[in-house]
Amino acid sequence: MSQASDTNEQPYHIGASPARISTPALRFEAARALIWTTVIGLIILAVYISQSLLVIFGAMVFATMVDGGARLLGRWIPIGRNWRISIVLLSAVAFLAWLTMFAGSQITREAAAFPGIVQEETSKLFAWLRAQGLQVDMEMMQSMANQAASGFGTVTRALGGLVGGLTTLVLIIIIGIYVVLEPRLYERGVAWMLPRGQREEFYHVASRMGFTMRRLMAGRLVGMAVEGVFTYIMLIGYGFVTGDVIPMAALLAVLTGLLAFVPNIGAVVSGVLMVLVGFSGGSQMGIYTIVVYFLVQNIDGYIIVPMIARKTVDLAPALVLSMQLIMGILFGILGLFLADPLLAMIKVGLEERSRANDAEDEAANTASAPQSTEGTEESLA
Repeated sequence: MSQASDTNEQPYHIGASPARISTPALRFEAARALIWTTVIGLIILAVYISQSLLVIFGAMVFATMVDGGARLLGRWIPIGRNWRISIVLLSAVAFLAWLTMFAGSQITREAAAFPGIVQEETSKLFAWLRAQGLQVDMEMMQSMANQAASGFGTVTRALGGLVGGLTTLVLIIIIGIYVVLEPRLYERGVAWMLPRGQREEFYHVASRMGFTMRRLMAGRLVGMAVEGVFTYIMLIGYGFVTGDVIPMAALLAVLTGLLAFVPNIGAVVSGVLMVLVGFSGGSQMGIYTIVVYFLVQNIDGYIIVPMIARKTVDLAPALVLSMQLIMGILFGILGLFLADPLLAMIKVGLEERSRANDAEDEAANTASAPQSTEGTEESLA
């Protein structure tokens, strides 16, 4: 009997939740506070994982370059997309292997001797200034020269820095390969999390960003190749004509090509390095390196960039430089290299948002125009 009575016993009435907010106005404010707290929390989370987000963006940039190469091959080779992607990746691996085997040892030796040359030439410059009557504290200038040599040595060890950041580079490459193999998969995944009414706009913006990034990266890669090859030919040509070989020609060509990926800052750094090495062989060689530097930058600035990059993304130089400084301070060399592509994507997103707002305003004005006309005709009647 006790068991039956226990089974038939009515459940205990708990009652209303003490956490319930009965006042509608207070409940609305609590919901709004929760939304703001969630937004602020997401912003803090984005700042906390910003380095990882930048690596993912770097993978997107790498995937864009591979995809651009595959699309270019598709114009001449009628094979599947995955085969074309494989050809692009194998070509990149073959180039890196060639660079390591044939030029790696020479570049390593030159990079090891480079800081000493920079320090020596800087000391000569300070001695010449003192001979001209300028009051120069040699001890202070020597300290500055040592710091400069250390800084330039860091630049010349850019390839070594990439090796030191091998984990980041491998992650960028792996994620980029996964994305470039199935871009629609990840695009649909992002669109799935958006409201239905915004998915079409998302696909349009993503397509525009992809096109812009491909053109931008094509311009950078062409500019890097042209500057590196042209610099090497010009520096080697000086030795053939005069018999006096410019030292570290291969290293200067590689650095000029790599630094061409970073607008503004890269050109200045590569030019300073080239001129310092040139003056180590005499004033004639130094003047020749200045001429080579201006020729390289004019070809890139007036032929390569206008043909490809500026037709797609016309970014103000001061804005690009400011973005590079900010990203360089926050994220180091990786942020410096990705500052320009990130700024280009932000600009495309803002332009598309502005275009959508203009379309909404125009549609609203068109819808309200017949109503106002009808109201005017009724008042006149």
